[in-house]
Amino acid sequence: MTTAVPLLSPAGVTTRRPRLDAVTLLSCYLILLLIVPAWLTVPSLGSAGEPAALFAALLFFYYLLAWLASGPVLASGRQPVRAAMILFACAVLAAYVSANRVALATTVSNGADRGLISLAGWAGVLLLAADGISSVARLVSLLRCLVRCATAVAAFAVVQFCTGLNAVRLITIPGLTSLDDITNVVPRDQLNRVAATTLDPIELAVVLAISLPFALYLARRARPGRRAWPWCQVAVIGAALPVTISRTAVLAVVVLAAVLLPAWPRRDRLAACVAGAAALVAVSVGIPHLARAFATLITGISGDSSTLSRTAAFSSAVPFIGQHPWLGTGLGTFYPQVYFFTDDEYLLALIEIGVVGLAALLLLLATGWVSARRARRASADPEVRELAQCVAAALAVSAVCFATFDALGFPVAAGLTFLVLGCSGALLRLARAAGPPAPRDGRE
Repeated sequence: MTTAVPLLSPAGVTTRRPRLDAVTLLSCYLILLLIVPAWLTVPSLGSAGEPAALFAALLFFYYLLAWLASGPVLASGRQPVRAAMILFACAVLAAYVSANRVALATTVSNGADRGLISLAGWAGVLLLAADGISSVARLVSLLRCLVRCATAVAAFAVVQFCTGLNAVRLITIPGLTSLDDITNVVPRDQLNRVAATTLDPIELAVVLAISLPFALYLARRARPGRRAWPWCQVAVIGAALPVTISRTAVLAVVVLAAVLLPAWPRRDRLAACVAGAAALVAVSVGIPHLARAFATLITGISGDSSTLSRTAAFSSAVPFIGQHPWLGTGLGTFYPQVYFFTDDEYLLALIEIGVVGLAALLLLLATGWVSARRARRASADPEVRELAQCVAAALAVSAVCFATFDALGFPVAAGLTFLVLGCSGALLRLARAAGPPAPRDGRE
């Protein structure tokens, strides 16, 4: 069944968009991922029972059926992001097979099984985005849904910061149960460090930072007379970043500025610098405790307990890496509650999926970045070029912040990263199909 809404394909052929297209399904996934609290799961399934994770696994099977049907739903042909995802999946599967050569403890075996469920969900989201998004307009619609959901999460975070509301105790959904030992308001320096609907303030910082470049894109490209709400979304997401009281938030903003600002016109760069300086002054004057907390975090980084814990994790990880250096112990098997927190996804990947898996993960992130940059160079449309730069900025945030926490163990940050990777592949495909590349502008 199809709608009566015509679409214009890159080749200029009018087609009809199915009601249940990839963007509709992925928008539902975003709502489950960001709006439904991450600590609520289906009973007896543990962390694998999060509604977004289960829906993502269904998307994987939907993708497989659509691929086998060889219909018009999915694009075929060369897709670097798809190839990199398949390599990463093979590395994780190899680690799972290697780990199961011997009898595993029940908790370890369950963790490995949950890792495969997570992998299926990540693959489903990435592949459906890369091969299923039919046009740049539909991609923008998906990103608009992302920004709206991120704005709602950010607003909730600001409310938590101001009131100290512990949402874990208040939000319930019939049929779902809360994970144990979860709290999303943690005191730090007499302030409320919040996590909103995510599991940790660091995860919240990464999720908001990934969403921010797309909010900026929608605001900058909004039509005259309709710019107030998009800029309000930027302001809300930007205001929520500091209330995570996290060095990761600062790092993410620096990465975004380093990637986005060189591609903007000089006037816009100057306006962004002025706005950033005004925000710093506003925080210093309006919430001096928050400004002092960040100053302490940055100046006292060398002696901070979390920093010392992260550096100690490297030496503690050596024996575990040495036992299974190539394929690891299996994704999801290294429980921090049993062993220790690595607070570094790359180090954790080395333990769980070995050198092969870490190389595949790095290749996947690099492929997403390169695909976004190629999409920018392949398009003559300034809006597509700017969108590609925003995708590259979001992936740069993920790649850098993976070194600050075990990101694949946090469902919202991990799911959003794989979605943006899929969007990178889709944008490259659509940009190449649209026409000849643009001339170099000196900011490539």
